[in-house]
Amino acid sequence: MSEVNANGKVWKGAVAGLVGGLVASFVMTQFQGVWSAAGEALGQKQSEPQQKNDGDDATVKTAKAIAEPILNRPLKKSEKKSAGPMVHYAFGGLMGAAYGAASEVMPSSRKWLGLPYGAALFVGADEIAVPALGLSESPEKTPMSMHLNGFVSHLVYAVSLETVRRSVRRVL
Repeated sequence: MSEVNANGKVWKGAVAGLVGGLVASFVMTQFQGVWSAAGEALGQKQSEPQQKNDGDDATVKTAKAIAEPILNRPLKKSEKKSAGPMVHYAFGGLMGAAYGAASEVMPSSRKWLGLPYGAALFVGADEIAVPALGLSESPEKTPMSMHLNGFVSHLVYAVSLETVRRSVRRVL
């Protein structure tokens, strides 16, 4: 395969992955809502994911870290409400694009509907990067139910990502 043809495949994979990542981020958010509602219906107190002390979740803290130096002011409450989801979708889309590009050069990454990728994303983001950046409590201080919620949510993300990526990639 020529280098140009290979690069074209990688770009098509990245675009398909980006679309898949955006859709998967939406599906993941919906799943988390259902998970929380089910827990509440069973009488389990639900913790807010990825929070540390000030009440903002990791996506809002990330948005604040990016926007406040640019705006030269704190984000308003209304801005935080939309900034958090924007960060979530941007990260989900970028992780989808990376997966889509990788799936073109390493087809084995598509096995098991991308579940290994979802598990790796959970460990890398939720368990390592987010706490290391001070955006959440350390994993040791996080309730096991939150670890389970995050893990399963990332598996849902991965299956959704791979399902959409395959469909979009057939068209490209």
